[in-house]
Amino acid sequence: MQADAFTMQADAFTMQADAFTMQADAFTMQADAFTMQADALTMQANAFTMQTDAFTLSGIAKFNSLRINEMLY
Repeated sequence: MQADAFTMQADAFTMQADAFTMQADAFTMQADAFTMQADALTMQANAFTMQTDAFTLSGIAKFNSLRINEMLY
């Protein structure tokens, strides 16, 4: 009888340890999800910066083209 009680208590501790492990895994997965969201936001910001740079370069090229045309004519 006493051995059964100890076995049951050991099983309860094992189940509690498993629950803690599962909770830790859930937190890890949530942290990974936040990291992926942050990476996505960083990629969006980089894309916006590249688009802004392209518009800036286009504007500079157009300005230079106009200035060259003014000098030639």
